[in-house]
Amino acid sequence: MTIGVDFEVKSLEINEKKVKLQIWDFGGEERFRFLLPTYVRGANGALFMYDVTNYSSLAHIDDWLLVIRKEIKSEQDNFPIIVVGSKADLVEDREVTGEEGIKIAKSRGVEGFIECSSKSGENVEETFDALTRIMMQNSRLI
Repeated sequence: MTIGVDFEVKSLEINEKKVKLQIWDFGGEERFRFLLPTYVRGANGALFMYDVTNYSSLAHIDDWLLVIRKEIKSEQDNFPIIVVGSKADLVEDREVTGEEGIKIAKSRGVEGFIECSSKSGENVEETFDALTRIMMQNSRLI
């Protein structure tokens, strides 16, 4: 669980180009929302993660998206956001289906949806690859 803000760097290669991502991880609790506007400025994309075993983890998606979209400048109209369902390996504990996740992503007008599992590694690399490819297509990364 993230308390406040955590920072990581991830290097990957997309289309024979080396890319280094700075990843800012914000705790999903409302008390950390005030931090987000400062970090959104200058960002090139976002992942909105929720827990597929906890339906209430989706409760504030609209609040978070509003904060992000408010901070994005007009020249960044194509700011990519991907909705990510985490803990996909916990099939028996699931409260949010993949179909519900897709519906949520589509209804919010974001660029994509994916489920992943940090425990099994399923779709973790694919999640970062997908966001990076969209950012590169939008000429956000050189």
